[in-house]
Amino acid sequence: MQALGTLEDLPETYRKALTAQNLVPLWPSLRAVLPPGKPTLRTRPTCWEYKALRPLLLEAGELTPIEKAERRVLVLANPGHGLEKMQASACMYLGMQLLMPNEWAPSHKHTPNAVRMIVEGEGAYTTVDGEKCPMSRGDLILTPTGLWHEHGHDGNAPVVWLDVLDLPLVYYTETSYVTEGKAQAVTGTMNERAYAHGGVLPAPMFSRGSDRRYPMLRYPWVDARAALVAQAQAHPEAEAVQVAYVNPETGGDCQNILGFSALMLRPGESLRLPVRSPAMVFHLIEGGASVDIDGTTFSLAPADTCCAPGYTPVTLKNLSASEPSFIFIADETPLHRKLGVYEVRA
Repeated sequence: MQALGTLEDLPETYRKALTAQNLVPLWPSLRAVLPPGKPTLRTRPTCWEYKALRPLLLEAGELTPIEKAERRVLVLANPGHGLEKMQASACMYLGMQLLMPNEWAPSHKHTPNAVRMIVEGEGAYTTVDGEKCPMSRGDLILTPTGLWHEHGHDGNAPVVWLDVLDLPLVYYTETSYVTEGKAQAVTGTMNERAYAHGGVLPAPMFSRGSDRRYPMLRYPWVDARAALVAQAQAHPEAEAVQVAYVNPETGGDCQNILGFSALMLRPGESLRLPVRSPAMVFHLIEGGASVDIDGTTFSLAPADTCCAPGYTPVTLKNLSASEPSFIFIADETPLHRKLGVYEVRA
């Protein structure tokens, strides 16, 4: 591939004339925006250990009352993007959020999509679109774009969850904003029970399914875990044991931009993932596992989180020879498919 001219090749008077008209020559930067063969990756392999993060999060609870924080969050920032950008990958934001007993994080709605993966504690809940969603370890709760949501805590110990948002993308498109509201009236709870049995849906005339874009807002870990264990038992020959979090009425992704799944690593199992274009986030729910990202290896304990850039080989390994490990995965696959840039490489 031939070398292209640089900005310095151009006379200073010409460069000044371009600047005066808000013009920029493409060729000096063409290789930067269209690199040959593979994108330029800013996302770095990064791990956030919960045992190191948790004391700082609890200290934040002492230093900053919820009234001063609204959402008490420590952002898991990827240094490859710059810590000030507050992003884990090009399109994913991660944050660890703390709610203390008797606190209430006020109702609001925003344009970015969010999910909550519950890390520890009992007694808290999220009310989304009038539906009260209890929080237990490993549960996944959706707060999709444009839906009112608030967090409350009736228990007696701290509750922590991992936030995953498509905020970097929505912010980049200049469409990110929030609207504040008042406390919601609870109109329902545990709506996920209506979708608890495979192949059986609520009858349309009696369900809200026909007018709800997101019919299921809470995905209990007890159900996802049971599905993984059953899959492993029914198909011991399967290359991978994985379930996706989907819209139960359409079978499509549960949200628009990011994809979510849970993976079970069988005792002693080592799993090499396909090299794909989307970046991925791994959050360990149970067990112990290692994540090798093109030679950078992290050992994960429960509640640890790590990020892998796209176009990069990843190998997961269960560190136990006798017990399974369970991993929550978030990635950018739905977005890549919609843009037509999704790619799998050998």
